[in-house]
Amino acid sequence: MFEVFITKTGKYLPNEAISNDEMEDYLGLINDTASKAKRIVLRNNKIINRYYALDKEGNSTHTNAELTRNAILELFDADFTPLDMELLSCGTSTPDNFLPSHAAMVHGLLKNKSIELNSSTGVCCAGMNSLKFGYLSVKSGNTKNAVCTGSERVSTWALAEKYEHEVTNYKNLEEQPIIAFKKDFLRWMLSDGAGAFLVENKPRGPISLKIEWMEAFSYAFELEACMYAGGDKLENGEIKPWSDYHPDQWLKESIFAIKQDVKLLDEFILLKGAESMHDALAKNNITSDQIDYFLPHVSSHYFVDDLRKSLFEKGIDLPKEKWFMNLAKVGNVGSASIYLALNELMHSGKLKKGDKILLSVPESGRFSFAYAYLTVC
Repeated sequence: MFEVFITKTGKYLPNEAISNDEMEDYLGLINDTASKAKRIVLRNNKIINRYYALDKEGNSTHTNAELTRNAILELFDADFTPLDMELLSCGTSTPDNFLPSHAAMVHGLLKNKSIELNSSTGVCCAGMNSLKFGYLSVKSGNTKNAVCTGSERVSTWALAEKYEHEVTNYKNLEEQPIIAFKKDFLRWMLSDGAGAFLVENKPRGPISLKIEWMEAFSYAFELEACMYAGGDKLENGEIKPWSDYHPDQWLKESIFAIKQDVKLLDEFILLKGAESMHDALAKNNITSDQIDYFLPHVSSHYFVDDLRKSLFEKGIDLPKEKWFMNLAKVGNVGSASIYLALNELMHSGKLKKGDKILLSVPESGRFSFAYAYLTVC
């Protein structure tokens, strides 16, 4: 088995930063009415800026594959070129198409050479899953390096026009033309961007991060889906897939919209997060004093204080000065968020050799959690 290092990081955030007041200029108004959920959601998540791969007319400026390619380009220089890449592992919640895979579409844009591909799907853990595939490939000696990514292009999913058929349907049924909170809520939470890591079997440059271990947990065996798209939830908690709906219903009921069961989220995301982190640290004999920087991906600042409390109750004491977050500046970019946070930390000038970093990524899809423990070298 080989040692594994994150030796370079790259990021790509499309266009200019968008403030809270500008969001509806890009996403539009549903039923020509300002969202009632927007103010509440933004007050809780405390996001100030985010990025959209859109212009103000709602036209797409980048595909997800292009965002990912642009982040990867930051990894290349004279010492590591596109022709040196051996594996491309890409994670996303929002691929441009069902088929071919997201990694194949990114590889098509790179136009370098034949390499191994892996595509990880899911929600926020998709980025960590893509990293773990690369980590295991390098660790086993299958490849000497891997480029791993997390990316999202969710803005086009949130455009007002995607919900107008549902609003019209409500009007025809003489019902209130209001989109359910489980759909409108996420329009003010999610944004676009991509991050990339170069993973190698040797350190490189002034700072590399040795991946000591990675752990992942799923609670789908006991909990129903919380965040979902391409289907709708039935009363028994099962998800009816889009292919079982009549095509007319796809638009009338916004079947492809991203939805979240907020009650389930509040009940289980912190509970299972604290439980899984406790188990990950215990398995690897790591205590709180062996963590210098804690990088939690949280969807909203609403959860921060309660997460710290939940961890403390599990014996994990992480004072706020150890937390490193950039949610307010870049938004919730799903599977790319942990890449963007680590990229910023690596370029912050704060790290010194021997520092220990814990990455923590929850996923509310059906409650999955992923962790990585790194040493600065």
